[in-house]
Amino acid sequence: MNSLSIEQYPVFSFKFLKAYIITMRPYLMFVSGATTIVGMSFADELEITRAILIFIAGFLSYGFGQALTDCFQIDTDSISSPYRPLTQGIVNRNYFLIVSSIGLLFCISVFAYFNPVNIGLGTLAGFGLATYTNFKRKWWAGPFYNAWIVLALFAMSYFAAVGKFTIDLVDPIFIVTIVSVFFGYANFVLTGYFKDISADRSTAYNTLPVRYGRKIAAIVSDVFSVIVNLSLFILIVILALDSVPFFNLIIGSVFIYSGIGMSILTQISLHNVNSDADAHIAIAPCVHCYILILSGISILNKPYWFAGLILFYLLYHLTLRLRPAKEQI
Repeated sequence: MNSLSIEQYPVFSFKFLKAYIITMRPYLMFVSGATTIVGMSFADELEITRAILIFIAGFLSYGFGQALTDCFQIDTDSISSPYRPLTQGIVNRNYFLIVSSIGLLFCISVFAYFNPVNIGLGTLAGFGLATYTNFKRKWWAGPFYNAWIVLALFAMSYFAAVGKFTIDLVDPIFIVTIVSVFFGYANFVLTGYFKDISADRSTAYNTLPVRYGRKIAAIVSDVFSVIVNLSLFILIVILALDSVPFFNLIIGSVFIYSGIGMSILTQISLHNVNSDADAHIAIAPCVHCYILILSGISILNKPYWFAGLILFYLLYHLTLRLRPAKEQI
């Protein structure tokens, strides 16, 4: 579509704001929100103002990052996601680039304010977002490349919350969180590719499903899922044998095992996907899985966050239902 023949929304207008929010995909900002929450949960003490600011920065970071990467994927999105404002030409791509960059700079600034080490991590993550499209074209790189950026978000949230440069690599909860964030998000990315196979093939995005087909890609997804689920199962056993308070273990397990259930549903559904239009039946439970698992880990660290995380999950449900295209997640 030739955007020059279409009247574009003024940058300071409600229509532009609405278009930008659609591009941010608010229902997926709960993914970065859950990643931020689990990072903060490792802090021994966390004052409310600090927690709110870190959460806002983490929650919004996904939306700004999504809008930024969309600016570089208009070719394939025009085929697979014609509802998006950038593909319709009703907004100026350069304006979206500027707004996204300013938004990400704000998020990084919040993280860096609470811990200067996040200046480096934030810069690295920003570079990753700007270059992701190039790696999406390579069948072996896309999910892993995207996953390390989200892992960087976890690290920034953690460092901002604890306020110092320290890592407890002997803490089994911390180790399993790293595994869950990296492979859990990589699985979400790979599952998401199933909805864009036709568009990616025609625009030279050589993703794993494009290169080797749905069956092989689904098996690789199974491997990612098994890695996460097995690490969670081992974690629960370790904590049960390590005199962790029974109450903490039970309420955390409610979320974790619900997430594992969603993971199983994801993998079964993924093997039954026969067309791009059907992919959402696997992508939706994959997002549920990621949010539930990280919420459960957060509760293991902070059991009194239980009620707040239930509300968080319910709000995700509501926001997901309001998405503009039901086949798109």
